[in-house]
Amino acid sequence: MAKLTPKQQRFIEEYLVDLNATQAAIRAGYSPSTAKEQGCQNLSKLNVKNAIDQALAERSRRTGINQDRVLLELAKIAFLNPVDVIDMDAATLKGDANRDDTAAIASVKVKRIPTEDGDIVEREVRTYDKLKALEQIGRHLGMWKDNINLSGEVGIQIVDDIK
Repeated sequence: MAKLTPKQQRFIEEYLVDLNATQAAIRAGYSPSTAKEQGCQNLSKLNVKNAIDQALAERSRRTGINQDRVLLELAKIAFLNPVDVIDMDAATLKGDANRDDTAAIASVKVKRIPTEDGDIVEREVRTYDKLKALEQIGRHLGMWKDNINLSGEVGIQIVDDIK
């Protein structure tokens, strides 16, 4: 395998920041005017691609973050049944709520308002966006493909201005 140049190594390090080849090329020192092409060329080189794949795998091992884990977290949000977690009468979390189910809870707010007759307690329990989680899972599974079909007639007018 061909050895990486210092600039390619820098490109790989920068690419791992946001997985944007153009921006990584710019940050690695390539000219902004050619960064898109340089980024694409770097990604097409086997030694660069292998180094990126190895670095991504190492990061996944180090952080414990991988596609399966992210998908499981999204599933907790997408498939939560609120009545399993929230005491609807008291608007609080149930004491025996499953830990995986409580992962879908975004916030719990309790507000006490003092009055002459005693405190009024307002409670609010919010969950993360179920529809967004379902959409992200569906996109991951390939259920919704953005299919753009361009069709139609294009009129061309040829103007002959040669005299």
